[in-house]
Amino acid sequence: MAGQVFWEDVSEGSEITALVKNPTTRQLVQYAGASGDFYEIHYDKDFAESTGLPGVIIHGALKNAFLGQLVTDWAGPSGVVKQLTCQYRGMDVPGQPITARGTVSRVYQENGENLVECQIWLENAQGENTTPGSATVALPSRKG
Repeated sequence: MAGQVFWEDVSEGSEITALVKNPTTRQLVQYAGASGDFYEIHYDKDFAESTGLPGVIIHGALKNAFLGQLVTDWAGPSGVVKQLTCQYRGMDVPGQPITARGTVSRVYQENGENLVECQIWLENAQGENTTPGSATVALPSRKG
């Protein structure tokens, strides 16, 4: 985890440090148990293929969690995620890295908070954006 990011140090266009994840089928089984999402396309290759998929695919909610980790790691221990959304536009598969990325799109103050809006997304191993999203984060000020 990186150190604390302060509102004064962020500007529009700033990049968020990328986060590379290497999901495995085992992780998908563990996530299924933790989330209660036991749809077989996430851990049973034969079942997934019988539905027309190339194999098992990563849970959408797990991809959302990876984006959440990207933002919380970047915001640091005193940052607060106020909003996080994403859309599932492509399928990601275990055994291939996926990279969470982001950029700052707006820096502003509202109702006494120092806010930062970010565009975030997941890229598959081919560099395709499979999961676009956005986040709003409240950051601390260096002024206290």
